[in-house]
Amino acid sequence: MALPTQKQFQYWGIVAAVFIFLLWALGQVLTPFILGGAIAYFLDPIADKLETWGLGRVAATAVIIFTSIFMFFLIFLLVLPTLIGQLGQLITTIGEIVQNLPETWETLKASLTERFPSLDLQGSFMTDQLVNLGNAIQSRGGDLVSALLSSAQGIINVVVMLVIVPVVTFYMLMDWDNMVAKLDDLLPRDHQETVRDLARQIDRTLASFIRGQGTVCLILGTYYAAALMIAGLNFGLIVGFIAGLITFIPYIGALVGGILAIGLALFQWWGGPIEVDGETVQQGINWLRIGIVAAIFFVGQFFEGNILSPNLVGSSVGLHPVWLILALSVFGSLFGFVGMLVAVPVAAVIGVMARFLIKEYKSGQLYKGHLGKDS
Repeated sequence: MALPTQKQFQYWGIVAAVFIFLLWALGQVLTPFILGGAIAYFLDPIADKLETWGLGRVAATAVIIFTSIFMFFLIFLLVLPTLIGQLGQLITTIGEIVQNLPETWETLKASLTERFPSLDLQGSFMTDQLVNLGNAIQSRGGDLVSALLSSAQGIINVVVMLVIVPVVTFYMLMDWDNMVAKLDDLLPRDHQETVRDLARQIDRTLASFIRGQGTVCLILGTYYAAALMIAGLNFGLIVGFIAGLITFIPYIGALVGGILAIGLALFQWWGGPIEVDGETVQQGINWLRIGIVAAIFFVGQFFEGNILSPNLVGSSVGLHPVWLILALSVFGSLFGFVGMLVAVPVAAVIGVMARFLIKEYKSGQLYKGHLGKDS
């Protein structure tokens, strides 16, 4: 005899409450395990493919892990030093730009007043606000950078992650099929097929989003970084890295990366007086290079929207951009970094469950009323 619906809700409510409590209480401890599980989930299709080619599960897992570690250290040795160097220079450059905002505003105000005499731009309100903004960013930015660089705890956490995550990934990837089979064996018999169907929908959503969108982020990040560096933009590598990293939020990656890249291009190629052989020369605005930087992001957006996302992600992911941003904001605020790691899977689960409940509601008496009862 099946348990009453009220009892089932109570049990599942207890499970959800325990999950939220563990996430809140053990966030820092769980981070490498959640990361390892996410990576194992991402790599499981590759391991399955290698098995079809004749490798055993242990051998397939070893090949994947050692290849991934080799690529990681290759990136660590070749790319990371440049990335960190550009990040430090970028922070310094942004500080200079912010520091010069009041002077830039005064120059712009004088130019606009000269061309459009009817504009009333007198007063120091904007200048005062820019000065306050510059001081705030400089003071906060300095505190943030110094905290990141001097935090021994942060360094220890990174080292622990670098050691634990590959180990967790190896064992979870090796036993992935067994873990799935054991979880399937624990499903309530009365709802086994329903839970399996929901799990398949969640897996399709996550597979389309995490695997597909992760590949899109990697391709676009590499494209933006390489193209911007070839175009001659200072900090092209770090801008491409940032744009690729947040591409999983639709339009946000291109918008943030584009604004940052075009802003840096304007700062780099705007022109102005420079000293050449002891003489002051007025350098013109290099609109061609600025236009090339803007075109790089337009081309990236075109390929993402028309080629990459339709083929790698698909159109039926089921994660609306607003829902995704809300999940990242809420879980990040409540549980920190570990909350952001689980935000996408939890958002996918909630989305699938919401569609299932709506379907059940529309097929029930509460929705149909007397009309459904008569028919």
